[in-house]
Amino acid sequence: MVNGIDRPLDLLNSAKGKEILVQLKSGKQFVGKLLAFDIHINVVLEGTKEVEDGEQRRSYGLTFLRGDTIVFISPSVN
Repeated sequence: MVNGIDRPLDLLNSAKGKEILVQLKSGKQFVGKLLAFDIHINVVLEGTKEVEDGEQRRSYGLTFLRGDTIVFISPSVN
């Protein structure tokens, strides 16, 4: 166990309510506050922004991202 994380979903659970970075298979990146997730890694983000080359491209607000489209999630974007 490292930092109280035993299983992969423990990392997401510790990131609830915090800003995360999500990389999709399409190459798009989204940043937003993690509100919820499930065992399929479907995620719900609040205040979602599409980011390209470190700069905001679009704002989406409340967003649902399907787990099968996600390449990785970074729980700390700061």
